[in-house]
Amino acid sequence: MHRNADRSLTGKIGRVTGLIAPGTIGEVMLPYLGGTMAFHAHPFDKASSFAVGDEVLVIYFEPPQTVFVEELPEVLRHRD
Repeated sequence: MHRNADRSLTGKIGRVTGLIAPGTIGEVMLPYLGGTMAFHAHPFDKASSFAVGDEVLVIYFEPPQTVFVEELPEVLRHRD
């Protein structure tokens, strides 16, 4: 990971739109530049899986369009 990393998406909450799992390139929708944009996504720990519809937390952004995510902490989850 890079020392001068772009942290503009770090800490953002996104919704999985394509399975995120080890060995796959998943997809997550994130708020970006006043709208919503799709990003390629990988599990930050290289072992977790996230199903379509799950909310995830962005840990690292690798420009131009890849993020590394982890499970959304309970305290940040939206209640129905």
